[in-house]
Parts: sequence; structure tokens; C-alpha cells
Amino acid sequence: MKNLRHLSLEDLEKLFKEWGEPKFRAKQVYEWMWKKFAGDISDMTNLSKPLREKLAEGYYIPKVKVHHSQFSSDGTIKNRLQLHDGHFIESVLIPTEKRMTVCVSSQVGCSLACKFCATGFLPRKRNVEFDEIVDEVVLANQQALEHYGKGLTNIVFMGMGEPLLNYKNVLKAIDMISSPDSLGMSPRRITVSTAGISKMIRQLGDDEVRFKLALSLHAANDRKRDEIMPINETSNLEDLVDALNYFYKKTKNEITFEYILFRDFNDSQKDADELVKLYRQVPVDLVNIIEYNPIEKADFIKPEEDVTDQFMHYLETKKVNARLRRSRGKDIDAACGQLANVDKANG
Repeated sequence: MKNLRHLSLEDLEKLFKEWGEPKFRAKQVYEWMWKKFAGDISDMTNLSKPLREKLAEGYYIPKVKVHHSQFSSDGTIKNRLQLHDGHFIESVLIPTEKRMTVCVSSQVGCSLACKFCATGFLPRKRNVEFDEIVDEVVLANQQALEHYGKGLTNIVFMGMGEPLLNYKNVLKAIDMISSPDSLGMSPRRITVSTAGISKMIRQLGDDEVRFKLALSLHAANDRKRDEIMPINETSNLEDLVDALNYFYKKTKNEITFEYILFRDFNDSQKDADELVKLYRQVPVDLVNIIEYNPIEKADFIKPEEDVTDQFMHYLETKKVNARLRRSRGKDIDAACGQLANVDKANG
């Protein structure tokens, strides 16, 4: 049995031609998959029953299903999603007054082993297929409409896994999500976050992608970054600066730095000064200073409020466009760095 959604429109046209069916049947099937998001071939009611049965003999649609959802006191919704082969991933719907954002996962587990991230302690089982990523977005959009009466406005690839290590599926998913033949979302409302893989950042530039890029920085010198993010040993800060500048030169897309504050590790004025110097080497649109969210397997601690305030004030005096990002969904382990498939259903 083959995944029907892995056939392009051209593939479908070729298939139906071989079967002696008219060309427009391919368009009908394609619309069922990517406009109506049919869960089964039997749902394609404008195809004859014999044709549906013939199609179902060799193809199926492996839809992603919501295993369960958790609802935070702040309105955030975390979904535990089951893939067709029994693996689980998580996505998070984050509502605000102006935006409705979904945080999606791109891998089952992760191979990068960042020391502060719950997903980093999980083995990487496999990549998430492009159609499964689209399902994450579709399910979140349905949830947003059901609970908040408005659809998604933004998508961030900041869930489980490293998006640039699932490059083809992530780009194909974004192409589908932004296609007028599907969800039609603007790529400018999509942000892909990376732990920093220089080679693939340059590839994004060569491919002239249209979405935004975020770098999970978290330390502005190599010694500290090596300590918490092993990927830095193969893509150090000098190489990343070069890659980000290349990306911006080729695309002119927005770049964001993500910087989690850890008590007595990267929260001093010296750390802030190093961040300022790095900020000035790259055309960064925004620096997101993020509250640390505790996980069981890490010993990091969130700084005191006055330390965070001093850090933010120093950045402000140096004319850095920085914003303190308050965590959402902490009470359901849905905040930044907490996604780990913990089975705690409460709704």
C-alpha cells in the first residue's frame, strides 16, 4: 500500500491516464487531499464507487490523529499526535489577541541533544513526512476555529526535532501550506527555527526560500555554546555568522535570535555584551529573550527577575531590538523546550 498523498498532481494524471480515466479525475483527487483534507479515499464522493475501490486497492491516506489534548490556564493547547506507525509527536496552539500560532514538530525525537531541551533527551526515531506536517497545521487550524473562532495566522517550526535535518520534508510542507491549491498561508507568516547547521542555512539561501529564520543561539561565545549545544562543535559561531549573512544576502528574509536565559550561565552583563557584538555582525530583526522552562533531566534555573531586567536594560541601552518572551503553557509542559511526549492527558 502506497501513501496517496505522496503522488503529485502530475503523478495522479499519469496514473488515471493508465487506467483510462479522464484527466480531471486527478484534479478532483488532489483537491480532496489538499483542499478538503479527506481522511479516507471513500470520502471522495465525486468519484464513482468502483474507481474509489480501485484506488483503495493500492493506496491509502495515513492521516495524523489527535491522541489527546491538554488545555493550559493561559489558553494554550498542547496536542499529542499519533502518526500512522504508532509514533507520537507534539504540537502547541498558542493564542494571543492578535495572533493564532501553531508550533509544529519536524522529527520524532531529536539527534542534537541540547542540554536544556526535553526533546534533546529523546532518541530520534524518524523524520516527520511533509504530509504529516501539513496535518499538524490543519488540525491546529481546526482547533483554533473551534475554540477561538478564528484560524491560524502564524506557524513556527519550533517543536520537536531539528527542521534543517528534515530539509526536504519541511520545505515541501511549507510549499503545500502556502500553495493556493491548499491552505494558501503566506510564507512570511512561517518561521523555521534551527539550532544552527551552517551548511543547511546556506542551502536555504540558495533555494531562495521566502519564510523567516530563527537561530536558537542561547550563548554568544563558542565555549558556552559547546557546553549546552553539541552542534556548535561542527557549526561554530563564526561559521553561523557567515551562513546567516549569506542567507540574508540571498533572501532578504527576517532573522531572529532566540536566547534562553540560564541563571549564572549566560545572564551576566558580559554575556549581554557578547550578544550585542554578535547581533551587530548579522542583520538580525529581533532578539527574543526567553524565560527558561524547567525540565526533569536538566539542572538549569531561571534567573531572578531583577537579573532578567538588567539584562534587557543593557540590550536596550545598546540599541538592540530585543523582546522578553514570556512562556506560555508551562502548566501543561507545552512551553519552549518542554515537548517530550509526556503522557499526561487532562482533557
